[in-house]
Amino acid sequence: MEAELNVAEPSVGDIMRRDVPVVTPAHSVATVARIMAESGLPGVPVLDGDEIVGIVTESDIIAREANVDVPSIVPFLDAIFVADGGRDFDEDLRHVLAATAGDLMTSPVYNILASATLTQLATLMLDEKVNPVPVLNEDRVLVGIVSRADLVRVIARLEQTSDGLESVDV
Repeated sequence: MEAELNVAEPSVGDIMRRDVPVVTPAHSVATVARIMAESGLPGVPVLDGDEIVGIVTESDIIAREANVDVPSIVPFLDAIFVADGGRDFDEDLRHVLAATAGDLMTSPVYNILASATLTQLATLMLDEKVNPVPVLNEDRVLVGIVSRADLVRVIARLEQTSDGLESVDV
């Protein structure tokens, strides 16, 4: 689906994907992984009714397969210390033991309004290290989703346009 992008004031709504696959907290991790693979998206929102309660991303799925480093217990005099093992043990364990989207999801979710600029989207993605980002309308209802790949595609096209063009296909 190609949309016409206004070069002067591009918005998230211009580049977002409108057909958003969603899951519920009860969906199995296998179902979530299949939906992500079929959609080509790096994550899917988790909805409870109409409310976004979380998001499951590629990182969440991959974390299930990673080794969990158990922190070392170090006795010292009359005390016991836990040596820092690097990654967050509780978070790693949560991912490995997850059976449902509700167990695996990241919450809360960073969302963006469809009216936001691409600069605001890029800033959110970089500052909060999120991908993809659910897109909401003014009533806070899910209307789309946008990924880094979507943003890169638009930036590439914008960079190719000359100053005299009014719009570019995305």
